[in-house]
Amino acid sequence: MRRTTRRTLVRGVLYAAFVAAVIVVVLAADWQRFAQYFLQWDIAREQFPEIITIALKNTLVFTVVSFVGGLLVGTLMALMKLSSIRPYRWFATAYIELFRGLPALLTIFAFAYMLPIAFGVKLPFAPVGAGLLGLIVVAGAYMAEVIRAGIQAVPKGQTEASRSLGMSPLKTTFFVILPQGLRIIIPPLTNEFVLLLKDTSLLFIAGSTIFTKELTTFARDATTTNSNGTVLVMAAMLYLLVTIPLTRVVAYLERRMARAR
Repeated sequence: MRRTTRRTLVRGVLYAAFVAAVIVVVLAADWQRFAQYFLQWDIAREQFPEIITIALKNTLVFTVVSFVGGLLVGTLMALMKLSSIRPYRWFATAYIELFRGLPALLTIFAFAYMLPIAFGVKLPFAPVGAGLLGLIVVAGAYMAEVIRAGIQAVPKGQTEASRSLGMSPLKTTFFVILPQGLRIIIPPLTNEFVLLLKDTSLLFIAGSTIFTKELTTFARDATTTNSNGTVLVMAAMLYLLVTIPLTRVVAYLERRMARAR
């Protein structure tokens, strides 16, 4: 038997096994009971338009704020880690290792409750503001390593050419190196945005009001009120409605950059 024929047969067997497994799962499930607990259309109708105008809107707003804040903090930490000044490198390294090592939930909890108690300060727009600040700090730690890798991926000849034209180190960094480095890391930064979108569900630990609930908190409270998981399914579908196009954008950008290289 030829190798291509054998490969085709193996692939066909694998496809058939996958289809058979899906059919078994579909037939084995108790769909009537599932619909009773998770697909009640009357409960679903009651959640509109609040699940869109409040929960989804807040989730997107919190994600954008966390991403922009994390990008600024991450850029600063990346530049400090690449600095020739040792205290800057030490501080950036300690920051990155600390907040990458701690669970995001604990960091948000610390900013929402521990810091106000320890220092007697009230963070702005509490409690959501405190939770967002914790999320920004965590996002900044992860983005710092991504941005650092992007900066280091820029050929050193770019720096040398800029300096030979009389540009200062600061101008070279901000007008030559950073724009090229950020272009390289667009796909991983988009992945960070997707992760932040899901991490906004951790803001519940900081507390919320009826107008500051994000998708997960909104769905959890509605599930408790109705003793039914329909709203959880709705929240999951809305998450997918946002994340799947974003992941497709990431895949497109990666293919485009691969072709460019």
